[in-house]
Amino acid sequence: MALNYIFRNTLPSAFSRLFCRSRFPVEALQNQWFCTTRLTSSSSDDFTVSYLVNSCGLSPEAAIVASHKVKLQSLVKPDSVLALLREYEFSDSQISTVVRRYPRLVLADGKKTLLPKLEFFCSIGMSRLDLAKTLSYNPIIFTRSLKNCIIPCYTFLRSVVLSDFKVVNIWKRHSWIFGAILSKNVIPNIGILRELGVPQSSIALLVTYHAEIVIRKPESFSELLGEVKQLGFDPQKSSFVHAMHALYGKKTTWRRNEEAYRRWGWSDNDILSAFRLCPLCMIKSEKKIMETMDFLVNKMGWRLGKLAKFPYVFLYSLEKRIIPRCSVVRVLLLKGLMKEDKLSLATITTTSEKYFLTKFVSRYLNQVPQLLNVYQGKVVVHKLT
Repeated sequence: MALNYIFRNTLPSAFSRLFCRSRFPVEALQNQWFCTTRLTSSSSDDFTVSYLVNSCGLSPEAAIVASHKVKLQSLVKPDSVLALLREYEFSDSQISTVVRRYPRLVLADGKKTLLPKLEFFCSIGMSRLDLAKTLSYNPIIFTRSLKNCIIPCYTFLRSVVLSDFKVVNIWKRHSWIFGAILSKNVIPNIGILRELGVPQSSIALLVTYHAEIVIRKPESFSELLGEVKQLGFDPQKSSFVHAMHALYGKKTTWRRNEEAYRRWGWSDNDILSAFRLCPLCMIKSEKKIMETMDFLVNKMGWRLGKLAKFPYVFLYSLEKRIIPRCSVVRVLLLKGLMKEDKLSLATITTTSEKYFLTKFVSRYLNQVPQLLNVYQGKVVVHKLT
């Protein structure tokens, strides 16, 4: 769809010009006399501030600041820009945010410079709502050339992630990449990954969800790869990318989580072993780690060594999966219907809901009729013991 857009718009057509003109309401023509009359310098500032407040929704303070960056001499361009943004479902608050962050947008030629960009983004599958949300957060994209920046960026990203859907996901997470000079860092870094033997699927995973890593300078990027390799991760596996993600935040998230695990008695070897098994256990929030440890150790009585050997447990929701399932298992243990040495934390947490209900709930309902209510959180465990 996007390729059709690119080829279709290489040459202007009378139809497209007519289509663009028809987008704007005739109400804008009511100001034609004023729009063609240039304002004096002394009145320009007052008029600019008034317009930014009354038409764009800026606060008086923000409008005064913005008026230092833009001087309105006519209503033609600003009115057409606002009409175009509203046509693409920008809310009043989003328009206010866009203009506050990039005041000069109101001086743009809506039909010639803004409309083609909006049409292109929609052509690759971006909804107008997502487009408005992202551009209001990062309006600098409006300043980038469609032909020389945005389309080449899209073309390259699609060659990496192999679908418009994933390109749209990149847009939602990392819209700034559409304004970046990819040849400076991104393209060389992806080349390094390919030379290392990282499969296309893992590269796509990295670019889609962790684009902030591939934007690093190649020297720094290579150092990160070296650290991941030194820890024994296989470039052929997706865990290599997860390890990159975890080590990327080593100065902040890693150190904070490292201390959290240590407070629960994990040794450096335990932490390193857990990280090698499940790199993502090092990117969870400190609160998530502490609450999960508290429940599994203090309420369930699991040994710390057992948790270190199955760090995947920290990836699951405490409220939606760990507590309901472990509560059922705790009742079965207290009732003597199950032995702890026969239990596997992996079986309890990773299996499908259907399998868990069959193996741990349905088969024991005759002995413990309220077991399903325990699973659903309707009955607390101590009332059954």
